[in-house]
Amino acid sequence: MAIRLNHTIVAARDRDASALFLTEILGLPPPGVLGPFAVVHVGDTSLDFMQVEEGREIATQHYAFLVSEAEFDEIFGRIRERGLRYWADPYHRVPDEINVWDDGRGVYFDDPSGHNLEILTRPYGSAGTSAAAPHPLVMQRLERTPDGGHTTESREHGVRRYVGDGDGRDG
Repeated sequence: MAIRLNHTIVAARDRDASALFLTEILGLPPPGVLGPFAVVHVGDTSLDFMQVEEGREIATQHYAFLVSEAEFDEIFGRIRERGLRYWADPYHRVPDEINVWDDGRGVYFDDPSGHNLEILTRPYGSAGTSAAAPHPLVMQRLERTPDGGHTTESREHGVRRYVGDGDGRDG
C-alpha cells in the first residue's frame, strides 16, 4: 500500500466557524463532527479542526490546496465577495494581488484562526525554469551524508551545497 496522508489536526479558536469557513470558501460539502473534531474532507485527506482552550496561543500553519483553473475562479470570487484580505506571496508582503508562478495562478489568505491558506493551479516548480513566470524557488533534494550532515542538490542545476557534518559545527 502506498503511504498517504490520512488526516491532520488543525487548531482553531472556534472549531465550527473555522471548519465552515473552509468548506464554504473552497466549495466543499459541510464538515462532519466526530468527537472533538469538525472534519473537512479534501480528497483522501481530512483536516480535523479542534477547539483550543481559551487564551491558548495557536501556532499558525500553512495549508495549500491544488485547484483547477475554474475552481480558482470560483474560490477567488468567494474570497473577494467576503472582502477578505489576500496576498500574492506566503509572507503577505504583496497585498491585493495574485501570483502567476509556474504559468498558473496562486493566492494566499487567512482563515479565522490566522492559518495561512493558499490556492494554486500548478504545483510548486512544475513548470521548471522554462515558465514565463517560474516559481521563485527551485526544488532541491535534501540528502543525509554518511557523517550525519546533509547536502542540498538542485534538480535543475545539479549544484550541491554542504550544510553540516552532524556534530553541530558547520563545514
